[in-house]
Amino acid sequence: MVLRPQGPGNVHRARLVGALGLVLAAVATTGLTASWIWTKADAVTPVDLPAARGTVPSTITPPVRPSPTPPPVGKVLGAKMYASNQDAMPVMSAAWVDNGDNTGLYGGTGIWLMLHEKYDGKDSWGNYVAFGALSKRIPYTNTPAGLKEATVRTATNALVRLYTDKVKLIGVATHRPITVKGHRGHELTIKVDVRKPKLPETFSTVMVAVVDRGDGTAVVSVADIAGSTPQWLPVWRTKVSQIEFSN
Repeated sequence: MVLRPQGPGNVHRARLVGALGLVLAAVATTGLTASWIWTKADAVTPVDLPAARGTVPSTITPPVRPSPTPPPVGKVLGAKMYASNQDAMPVMSAAWVDNGDNTGLYGGTGIWLMLHEKYDGKDSWGNYVAFGALSKRIPYTNTPAGLKEATVRTATNALVRLYTDKVKLIGVATHRPITVKGHRGHELTIKVDVRKPKLPETFSTVMVAVVDRGDGTAVVSVADIAGSTPQWLPVWRTKVSQIEFSN
């Protein structure tokens, strides 16, 4: 079963089902090396589950545990996407709508452009762009190697969330250093095989940019652009070059 967004505000663009949630949890929790997805491994490295807790004796009242604080989220306001740290990136155009982040960014948000509504009678397909801070689970250092590694890990998270751990990559990823208003960064581009019955697309291009903020953290944008709309690729690069840093 494949899940696709049906309209604005639906953050489930990912092709995710049942057990995939366990895969995502494993990736997020363990900081699993990104190499498996790029070498098209057949399975994810197993992760041991934590030991079960013993039963609390009936004579002892268990302590009240505070509810976990929900992670921050970004938002789309007018013509800009704002990460929770108030960094901003211009939206692609007025035709793109608020869709939330589903790529694993920290305090992120996203926008969506419908291309093929209910192409098979129920599922829809479109372009997607997310913006936010680098996941706190990804180690980061402000060096060319550190930026590249953070970009690869971010791309891995995004590919699994947007497709599945069985995502089919086309060719090899291309890398290039970038600079945004004096802040150095790194860009990764990879094509994904999306062929499926009744879908008028054969591939999609996933692009990830990680840019240093100058304070030991980084800002990120992820784009997933259908092969039939290559005109949006340079637009995304232009919007990345216009990122505003709140610090």
